[in-house]
Amino acid sequence: MADTWKAGNLPAEPTSLIGRFDELEQVRVQCRRSRLVTLTGVGGVGKSRLALRAAADLAPEFAGGSWLVELSPLDDGALLPHAIAEALELADQTTRPMDEVVAEHLMGRELLLVLDTCEHLVESCAELVETLLAAAPRLRVLATSRRPLGLTAERVLVVDPLPVPDDGTDGVTDAVALLAERAAAAVPDFEVTGHNSHHVTRLCRRLEGIPLAIELAAARLRDLPVDQLADRLDDRFALLADTAETEPPWHGAMRTAIGWSHELCEPAERLLWARVSVFAGDFDAEAVRYVCADERLPEVEVEALLDALVAKSILAWLPAGDVERYRMLDTLREYGAGWLRDLGEDRLVRHRHRDHYLRLARRAATGWLGPDQISWYDRMTGEHDNLRAALEVSLSDPEGEVALDLAGTLAFFWYGCGFAKEGRYYLEQALALDAKPGPARAQALWAAGLIAATQGDAATAAARAADCSAPEYAGDETIARCADALNAAAGVIRGDLPAAMAASEHAYATRWGQGAPSLAGLLALMCRAHAYTASGRTDEAVGVLEDLRVLCDEHGEQSMRSHADFLRGQAELSRGRLEAAASYGRDALRTKHRLHDSFGMGLVVDLLALVAGAAGRHERAARLLGLAERIWNTHGQAQASVPQWVAARQDCERNARAGLGEEAYLAAFAGGRDHDVNTGVAYALGS
Repeated sequence: MADTWKAGNLPAEPTSLIGRFDELEQVRVQCRRSRLVTLTGVGGVGKSRLALRAAADLAPEFAGGSWLVELSPLDDGALLPHAIAEALELADQTTRPMDEVVAEHLMGRELLLVLDTCEHLVESCAELVETLLAAAPRLRVLATSRRPLGLTAERVLVVDPLPVPDDGTDGVTDAVALLAERAAAAVPDFEVTGHNSHHVTRLCRRLEGIPLAIELAAARLRDLPVDQLADRLDDRFALLADTAETEPPWHGAMRTAIGWSHELCEPAERLLWARVSVFAGDFDAEAVRYVCADERLPEVEVEALLDALVAKSILAWLPAGDVERYRMLDTLREYGAGWLRDLGEDRLVRHRHRDHYLRLARRAATGWLGPDQISWYDRMTGEHDNLRAALEVSLSDPEGEVALDLAGTLAFFWYGCGFAKEGRYYLEQALALDAKPGPARAQALWAAGLIAATQGDAATAAARAADCSAPEYAGDETIARCADALNAAAGVIRGDLPAAMAASEHAYATRWGQGAPSLAGLLALMCRAHAYTASGRTDEAVGVLEDLRVLCDEHGEQSMRSHADFLRGQAELSRGRLEAAASYGRDALRTKHRLHDSFGMGLVVDLLALVAGAAGRHERAARLLGLAERIWNTHGQAQASVPQWVAARQDCERNARAGLGEEAYLAAFAGGRDHDVNTGVAYALGS
């Protein structure tokens, strides 16, 4: 089938690419000839930049486009399939291994997968790439790594530094052109002239044409003329000429440029450089203040120090609305991390990083069922890399209580932001690490059960409910209500409606007397509403859903409200009120789409297909069934295996086939399936 899914996720280029014309052509040619191409070379030589430009050039040649997976923030190779799935917008929440899910997703697709910065995960990358290439014959992989993956199918291309002028000449090579352009950005009136060309070429030769080294030097031209800069680098290189460094294996010129840039920073700037190396991906100023500030780095000075590191090209400033965010290149982060270890602060600062993100998770969990839910969604998904880093540090602690606390507190994130499978991975590790009863373990048990219910795993949801009902938690009303909700969800998944009704009884009886609603209470009420509708008691279902709507609206909650709207649409469909059913469905879809909730979107689009079919609009029903199929393919567990939902979709398919005829049905179905999701959602929201 033609793959018209969103054709890639490559970022815009922040600056122009200088030179590399021959290398670009070579990469393009090899990617057409070979299924795995790996760009290798020293740190800072421009592997990532070359790969991204080549991938952008090649994207039109792949029906599915080019997709970037940034691996530098990832420490655990077991999460590699999760990172690829996230980049591909594949939100599978089933219990199947994620490598199998990714392989199946790619099986019929033609696309270029760019794995950037593989060197710290070479073994995991090699194993998964071999699996994916075997499963997906039209897949091609372009990797960047300081060392090859070591696969038979691999074509290795070494990325060399930019050409520099020969000794005794002052020609304009790519290295000189790069220095001139970056210097002009730092010093607006800078240009290469007959007066300074000798010093420019001397500088480029000393830096051996390594782009990152040249860019760091260009940033120093704000402070020094080019002749003095070249002289000082000569002195610095002589000082380090006999220094042996093997971790990481940097080129001498790169080591010289970074070390010299580090030396020219003020002491407070050097200390901040070291401390911010604990962040993964990008980060904001609030986090830096909490993690890095102390009596040696006063909090009031942090923003000025961040600005200074941006001016020196140590940090990149990322415009992100009202929030100042920053990012550090991997090579500079490695240098800072080494300095942090030498200072003896590595463990201290990493634990402060962990504590900050635990504190942030607690704030988000408290605010999730409220008017700032979408803001919290945006913020926490933007912090995904740092949450992973905090969890890895937590899991390295033999005590394990903080790991339980953080993984369990993130229940809303795993459930509400589309990371159920990853949440299950972390929760299982944390629960195995610390078996002591207590509030943190109880919260983690509830989170694990909630995720299992999301994945359609009734057995595990019920098992976690039993764990929450163990004698050591007797008298804890909160965990008892969590157990009820999990038992209600397990009943829904199994089609055991009496069990769902019994387990949701307490939530229904106390829905108005508990203050702010809880996730467990709202889940139990939704299970009860489903049980009423599936039993034909639609008036009672509508009554529960009206209460749910009021509870959610009183507190500004949108995620669970949108699911209640979906259930209300089902109830109205059962009553034969098709316009009302469609209206509730569209309301639900708008929120599900905004929250990137593929599970909820699949359910709602199925509902809108049922409504169209009931109205005799079989072509629309078929198109919506095709769109839902597309969405379910990214989620993995169609209709969460709930028997009533599966049966309703099957009836709709049969009726649409009968109404249209097989050929017309297949054409309409393909029209919905083969559109990108955004286009499909716009169609579904139409009348």
